[in-house]
Amino acid sequence: FFSTAPEALFPEKGSFEEQMRAAKGAMKHLKDVFVFLEECRAFEILRTYQERANYLISTQAKIIAMTCTHAALKRHDFVRLGFEFDSLVMEESAQILEVETFIPMLLQAQPLNKPSRLKRVVLIGDHNQLPPVIQNMAFQKYSRMDQSLFTRFVRLGVPYIELNQQGRARSALAKLYNWRYKSLGDMPHVSAREAFQKANAGFSHEYQMVDVGDSDGGWESEPNPHFFQNLAEAEYVVAVFTYMRLVGYPADRITVLSTYNGQVSLIQDVAERNASYAPHIGVPGRIATVDKYQGQQNDFVLLSLVRSKTVGHLRDVRRLVVACSRARLGLYVFGRKDLFCNCIELTNTFDVLTKRPPKLQLVLGESYGEVARAAGDGGEAFEVKSLHHMKAIVGQRLQEEATIRHTKDKIAYQEWMIQMGMEQQGEG
Repeated sequence: FFSTAPEALFPEKGSFEEQMRAAKGAMKHLKDVFVFLEECRAFEILRTYQERANYLISTQAKIIAMTCTHAALKRHDFVRLGFEFDSLVMEESAQILEVETFIPMLLQAQPLNKPSRLKRVVLIGDHNQLPPVIQNMAFQKYSRMDQSLFTRFVRLGVPYIELNQQGRARSALAKLYNWRYKSLGDMPHVSAREAFQKANAGFSHEYQMVDVGDSDGGWESEPNPHFFQNLAEAEYVVAVFTYMRLVGYPADRITVLSTYNGQVSLIQDVAERNASYAPHIGVPGRIATVDKYQGQQNDFVLLSLVRSKTVGHLRDVRRLVVACSRARLGLYVFGRKDLFCNCIELTNTFDVLTKRPPKLQLVLGESYGEVARAAGDGGEAFEVKSLHHMKAIVGQRLQEEATIRHTKDKIAYQEWMIQMGMEQQGEG
């Protein structure tokens, strides 16, 4: 540094103040060099990846992210390393057990007769969505172990800040669940961004409940206890997904949800079988249960409600809120309309859903990303009368696409042959 300086470090004709200023600047640079060497010295001594990671966590890291499960498993290691922190922020805290909430607060050693270094705890969550999962029904019902610390604070009247704007979904979609909140409005970008203002390509509505009744064979089955399936709904969902792919929707923008593990397994089987016949269609970006998808989102969601005899655990309004709030741009629900509309607990949401026709309405001839229709403009609606009708529409589109692809391949082959012939003549 000093040898490559553009001019002398201490000018001969400089004043005392100038000489002192230069000396202080040089001394600061030397201190910085030694500080840097001190920071790097540990990596010369510590050889393994784990030792270096522990050193960074305990001395250098400003923000550390981990799950509550990891905090519980590694608490002894954190205390041994002398891990210290002032602030704790917990996301999805309404879905965390009370004991799991306390463990992260105890990751640092507590000296005797000294105050805790932990100064603030910030809990972020939504008590209107699903609570922690408790497998033992006795503990869940009689001990209230499914109540998170976040929910307990809200129930006891502890002051909290409730967000009054959402920026995830269209305003129309937000109406399906905003009744559960005091005054949930929309953030400014919801009315400003083009994606929220354009209609969904190929669909007449941004959201719709499709009635899958007896005429479609929409009966539930239970091959194993609590393993509910509905073949008609699974086939309808996969048919609509195939239609969306043919319209041009990216597969990773589409999520398929269901309220039961059995239906998720069935939809996966149907989707994989469909992909084996049409590999370019593929499978949805994610197929999951509503419970496992909490905290996640996607542009378009296809939701299968499965049950045809009783409402089942969708009667828990918190599960319904999670199911309806995962979609940003489009939500299409498949289920038995009469069954769910007669459930008093679900009235607020299904009253909104049933304002739209019970038969799926499409707008044929549109392509993803090239729609001029505004949201709310139904266009020239084409009504799908049944599951078999939907399969016929998709089958026809697949056949037309195969014909076009075959024609293009044939033309490309002919052009290639002509080009090869011209090159051979040129060489001759």
